[in-house]
Amino acid sequence: MAPAPLPPQIFDRALLARRLARTQGDNFVHALVREDLEDRLAVITRRFERALVLGPDARALPHAGRSAEGAFAFARMATLVGDGDAPLADAEALDLEAGAYDLVVSLLDLQAINDVPGYLARIRAALKPDGLFLAAALGGRSLTELREAWLAADAARHGGAAPRVAPMIDVRDAGALLQRAGFALPVADLEPRVVRYADPLALMREVAALGGANPLAGRSRKLTLPADLIAAATAYAENFSDPDGRVRATLELLWLSGWTPHESQQQPLKPGSAQVSLTKVLGRGG
Repeated sequence: MAPAPLPPQIFDRALLARRLARTQGDNFVHALVREDLEDRLAVITRRFERALVLGPDARALPHAGRSAEGAFAFARMATLVGDGDAPLADAEALDLEAGAYDLVVSLLDLQAINDVPGYLARIRAALKPDGLFLAAALGGRSLTELREAWLAADAARHGGAAPRVAPMIDVRDAGALLQRAGFALPVADLEPRVVRYADPLALMREVAALGGANPLAGRSRKLTLPADLIAAATAYAENFSDPDGRVRATLELLWLSGWTPHESQQQPLKPGSAQVSLTKVLGRGG
């Protein structure tokens, strides 16, 4: 049997690791994600005995969580930059103990992984029956203004577009990805936010400080010319400025959740098993 084809290499993960290692680590996006995670865990009526949290940068990973049934500790695992108690793991080939966890949380990993279906399937295998998977990623419209500004600048200066801003997962595709990986009761929702900056260059500096400046494997290896940068900043300011002169940027936090199948979970009715005719309910039958 021929080996399965490798997934397309969209992201240069070695470049991402080098860039992240040069940053300060924690930032406002990580803080937003942890705050949302706390809110989501707080309403879950489940006691978690063994929980794992994964993410690109160990410095941003929480050490503990709390559900409606009480506090618990996280085992921590980093996929790009580790620390003393969060060992490095290869996100493209996770080697997790089968059926070991009743909760696995992934924070900001999904938007920079080449093999998302494989990543989800390996996490699914690491969960116990009726175990919970929670994930946060940057949603499909994040930084859409920056993408459009670079498209306009490249079209004006070079007559075409160069790959500069990474593609992100659309909420409409997220549920299908969970189902494909074998999760039950899949849910995907968005937490949209608008962040404002003094000018487009301030936004670009922040993106670079987050380690996210053009991580695409197919990016141009040429240095970005000052004239290109000015053209993109001008297009951004012309199209996405507020009356006070500041510019806005869209940030979408995409949240996914799914459970490993278990007989205690709600099951869809089998076709033909309904006891009452729909026509009777609607008043059109005898």
